[in-house]
Amino acid sequence: MNNPHSAFQSRHFQFTNTVGGRTFGFDDLADLMAKATLARSGDRLAGVAAESAEERAIAQMTLADVPLKVFLEQALVPYEEDEITRLILDDHDKNAFSLISHLTVGAFVIGY
Repeated sequence: MNNPHSAFQSRHFQFTNTVGGRTFGFDDLADLMAKATLARSGDRLAGVAAESAEERAIAQMTLADVPLKVFLEQALVPYEEDEITRLILDDHDKNAFSLISHLTVGAFVIGY
């Protein structure tokens, strides 16, 4: 008998969250961000949108737990391909950021 969860268990997800006994996995920061945003037809057509409102809510909860420093470690758009990414990373003030780098997205949003 095939285990429907075996393919999920054999995949490596960078981000996971288990709610109500069901585990949701997100390949990387870009996948998590895409699934956490509001549903848009373009995202759906590109195949990057959350498959359900439940998955979107879980992605949002998971994103809230991501430390801010991860956004500097994993550029959503490759450095070589994007001028804005280069600008952000090249002009990043490490000393100023060190005061908040440990915060999660959720803690930053609510002001802690």
